[in-house]
Amino acid sequence: MENATPSIRNIAIIAHVDHGKTTLVDAMLNQSGIFRENEVHVERVMDSNALERERGITILAKITGIRYKGVKINIVDTPGHSDFGGEVERALKIVDGVMLLVDASEGPLPQTRYVLMKALEAKLPPIVVINKIDRPDARVPEVLNEIYDLFIDLDATVDQLDFPVLYTVAKTGVAKTSMEDDSSNLKPLFDAILKHIPEPAGDPGEVLQMLVANLDYSDYLGRLAIGRVFAGTLNFGDTVAICKLDGSQHSTRITKLYSFEGLKRVDETIGRPGDLLAIAGVEGITIGETVTSAENPRPLPVVQIDEPTIAMTFTINTSPFAGREGAYVTSRNLRERLDKELLTNVSIRVAELGHDTFKVMGRGELQLAILIEMMRREGYELMVGKPEILTRTIDHKLQEPVELLVIDCPEAFIGVVIEKLGSRKGKMNKMVNHGSGRVRLEFHIPSRGLIGLRSEILTDTRGTAIMNSLFYGYIEWQGDIPTRPTGSLVADRPGKSTGNAIFNLQERGEIFVSPGTEVYEGMIVGENARTADLDVNIVKEKKLTNMRASTADEAIRLVPPRILNLEQSIEFIRDDEFVEVTPASIRLRKKILKSNQR
Repeated sequence: MENATPSIRNIAIIAHVDHGKTTLVDAMLNQSGIFRENEVHVERVMDSNALERERGITILAKITGIRYKGVKINIVDTPGHSDFGGEVERALKIVDGVMLLVDASEGPLPQTRYVLMKALEAKLPPIVVINKIDRPDARVPEVLNEIYDLFIDLDATVDQLDFPVLYTVAKTGVAKTSMEDDSSNLKPLFDAILKHIPEPAGDPGEVLQMLVANLDYSDYLGRLAIGRVFAGTLNFGDTVAICKLDGSQHSTRITKLYSFEGLKRVDETIGRPGDLLAIAGVEGITIGETVTSAENPRPLPVVQIDEPTIAMTFTINTSPFAGREGAYVTSRNLRERLDKELLTNVSIRVAELGHDTFKVMGRGELQLAILIEMMRREGYELMVGKPEILTRTIDHKLQEPVELLVIDCPEAFIGVVIEKLGSRKGKMNKMVNHGSGRVRLEFHIPSRGLIGLRSEILTDTRGTAIMNSLFYGYIEWQGDIPTRPTGSLVADRPGKSTGNAIFNLQERGEIFVSPGTEVYEGMIVGENARTADLDVNIVKEKKLTNMRASTADEAIRLVPPRILNLEQSIEFIRDDEFVEVTPASIRLRKKILKSNQR
């Protein structure tokens, strides 16, 4: 007999990047009275990671708890980017319903589709929230129709189609049940959660079952396992069994028990079915494992995660400047850091290719670029190679991953976008013109066709296009896709770049370094206008003479250099090139530095 726990609700907020999930959680925290009057807190308080705050995206799923009318509402804030889909899948395992957030102007985008598909597969009841209804270009009725179309397209059941709809402005903390309401707070949203999200089921008298969905680390307590109690009761100090993924079991004692209230962890003595808890004393536990009774172990089914589609080579830094800026430069440091990442990031896989080279596989370029960025901020030095696609062979046929790509651009650039995607084996499925001057184009394109596409599309559309992609499945190998048509300008000797040398090289192509930058032989200093690589002397100084002439010192005019960030560098390189990443700089280089050996 399953008992329900009426005093708890567990809900995940799912949405596309930038549609306002974290801002809405902010408003819910503020209006639930979690913060004291004089308590200072930042905007988008759930984005606790420095990278999340900089980029304005959520990378890690996080849990917070609020109280409303005597009911504890646990809210899981999930990432909106499909590269971090592993985080979303785990979050959906521990909740009983979802809040689908959609922008009132942009409508449902690919990631909305992805996370909603996962939620419907898990049979979770949805509450639909149309956010940013105060936007001047909001088109609420059309967006609601698009949401219904999306549900039908994803084979939603009749019950799932009968979802409540709320209209919100997350920034000001207002929710309405209809557009005409004069509500000034989020009360309608809280009431909808209590009414439509089911109470968590589970019998406190049954055998204990707690699924681990996330991990954290405390300097004092060691590893913390975050998960949900599905059945039974968990007490502080209990001896429990951990059912490992490989089928083995080992016993341990619970040394700490926390629940989530606002941004804090609160000490608990008991955990009942439906509770989301963090427990300590579980060294060695990983995501997807079950904490259960030591006398009568009963494991839960393992969480299945989508396979990675892209791989990159990570290796130690072997450039002449190695070890100047980073604290961790050896292969042992690199191996330990990647092993640590594997503990908390279930959607990444690592394979050793040699004693100092690792193949890191993930869900997309952004996910791997975020990992590299986090490593360089922690003081690591490494080199990364060009992203490659993970193919598979079925019935003796080579298959490669294909993506659903949605591009939103002004009408004037439709031709150039279609031409660009045609050359990369993209097939257009749909074109929608809302009459607002912008057009939405949908394509199916092989994943490798996306590498380097973003910067080209932004250049071609003068920065006005918005690109979103989503893993769609596998397709037969589509043949060769042309890569960068230009070569590299490669420094042929070490030294410091000079304004005089850069001035003379400008007509050869685009320069990536400013005067006074230290370079070494084999370092890429620019993009050649022609297809071949060109060895150049960028450290050449102007010869000084004691003869005076009227034309002696003409002022030189330098074009500002194109300084590439990490993602642009990864997109730019070819197979025979590396990106050298250190805490202070990002450089491009040839794999073989000596020009006479290339």
